[in-house]
Amino acid sequence: MALAEKILEVIGGTHPAAVATLDQGKPAVRFMMLTGSDDMTLVGATMTASRKVAQLKKNPDASIAIWSGREVTDPYVVMKAKGTVIEDLAMKKKYWNPMMEPYFKTPDNPAFVFLVFTAIEVEYHGPNMAMPETWTR
Repeated sequence: MALAEKILEVIGGTHPAAVATLDQGKPAVRFMMLTGSDDMTLVGATMTASRKVAQLKKNPDASIAIWSGREVTDPYVVMKAKGTVIEDLAMKKKYWNPMMEPYFKTPDNPAFVFLVFTAIEVEYHGPNMAMPETWTR
């Protein structure tokens, strides 16, 4: 199986992910629900007032870790990415998912944005502690 396919098996769909941004030059990590796509991007919803929005606007560099979450020996990925804040209503409607309604009500909510993380480099850590493989954009 090709490396990109193995990575997509881990990031495809919606998963909890550890997302790190920079806060005054130091890493700040939080969990977010992110949805992975075939083009090696991850998308997640948040509030405009969240610290990560301000941090990404100041410095778009991010690091993201996603583990498949089934067995301890299952693969995981660690991604270096560029984060973009999506405030445009048309784009918010494109990425909208009805499961977001309890949190954000509608895509028209001005306090709601999407974060799009575009992978620059992905380390795939295979089953049973195999040596990592690296995918680069």
